[in-house]
Amino acid sequence: MILGKTLESWYATHPLIRDLVECQETSWFNPGTAPAADALQDVGLTADDVADASARLARFAPYIARVFPETAGSGGMIESDIRPLRALQQALCQQYGVELNGTMWLKTDSHLPISGSIKARGGIYEVLKHAEDVALAGGLLRAGDDYAGLDSEQARALFSGRKIAVGSTGNLGLSIGIMGSTLGFQVIVHMSADARQWKKDKLRSHGVTVVEHEHTSDYSVAVAEGRRQADADPTCHFIDDENSTNLFLGYAVAAERLKAQLASAGVVVDNEHPLFVYLPCGVGGGPGGVAFGLKLAFGDAVHCVFAEPTHSPCMLLGVYTGLHDEVSVQDFGIDNVTAADGLAVGRASGFVGKAMQRLLDGYYTVSDESLYRLLAVMEQSEGVCLEPSALAGVPGIMRVLGEQQGYRARAGLSAQSLAQATHLVWATGGSMVPPDEMKAYLAKGRALLET
Repeated sequence: MILGKTLESWYATHPLIRDLVECQETSWFNPGTAPAADALQDVGLTADDVADASARLARFAPYIARVFPETAGSGGMIESDIRPLRALQQALCQQYGVELNGTMWLKTDSHLPISGSIKARGGIYEVLKHAEDVALAGGLLRAGDDYAGLDSEQARALFSGRKIAVGSTGNLGLSIGIMGSTLGFQVIVHMSADARQWKKDKLRSHGVTVVEHEHTSDYSVAVAEGRRQADADPTCHFIDDENSTNLFLGYAVAAERLKAQLASAGVVVDNEHPLFVYLPCGVGGGPGGVAFGLKLAFGDAVHCVFAEPTHSPCMLLGVYTGLHDEVSVQDFGIDNVTAADGLAVGRASGFVGKAMQRLLDGYYTVSDESLYRLLAVMEQSEGVCLEPSALAGVPGIMRVLGEQQGYRARAGLSAQSLAQATHLVWATGGSMVPPDEMKAYLAKGRALLET
């Protein structure tokens, strides 16, 4: 029995679960979407909250520029470029024998400074928010101060008596570990067995304590243990990837910046020129925050779709069944073992699933084999190297244009508007992957392309 029902009963009421259990590539387009003006109220956060987060990042920019020289050129703002994917789009058309109308773009969060992944947004933001709170309470900061002054022995002495803890499959831990240790905090990162060794090694090189949960590939176990230990220590701030609104807001800031980038590139976004954004999804905080910001920025002209590994479809399962974090992929015998380690999550964030369920257009799954093939195609066509999980957004254009569930008609997407659409793939990580490991990824992808 699974939550009071047999597996066959689940198949009868929710037929797509059969494909999920069999780890087949699956798409589901949400019949329960609502206009952004109504559905944004579900989130419990507002545009003012995002603006507050953006202002905080601006206050910290002088500090970031000082301690991370690679950000000096951007004035301490942590941001990534967008770039067209003309060659990749053509390669996909040839490889799959389909016509892909519209234009494809890449959001290169894979190359964000400091920690080289989308987690450099939410993770670093929450560390900075906590540091500001501690510094204000400790009398180290006052309104109007230059935050570059936090690069001092006095500040590091204050922060050194405090701890920050997080559960992570890798990239979130990297962003929090690097930022937290630079400020002077004691940082503890709880990692599940599927976290990459190089990520653990890099954290330790920054003085971060890495707690390895070697006997479980369940990310939620690492999170729960980190939360339990932090709850017992009043000096420890736990960053809760499953429920943190601060993480969520850090990601949401990306949307207004993207809006400016698209406008600068001459990309029009409106109902006749829709924007589709494909976001790799693990527990959901990163893609959820970005999608929230996008809906604030573009309203109903943007269509957000989450992508998950076939072996870890936690968000799709939670939203499709309506059970959210009450159900895990393991409940259905899905092993949660994937090469997309950043997306290896068995139980989705209940906060994100419930808050965003009327704002997200769809969800789909992609196999590890497909991720490796796409990794090789991306490198061959565009010269961009990404880690496997960061390729999850690439098939999105094919899933939307090839869907057979009536989604396009429900969403009011005409043939003309689709021909004028922009499809943005959010690349979530890869620039920090060691060369030897990237070489192995590419070799595997190229071998699969030949089969």
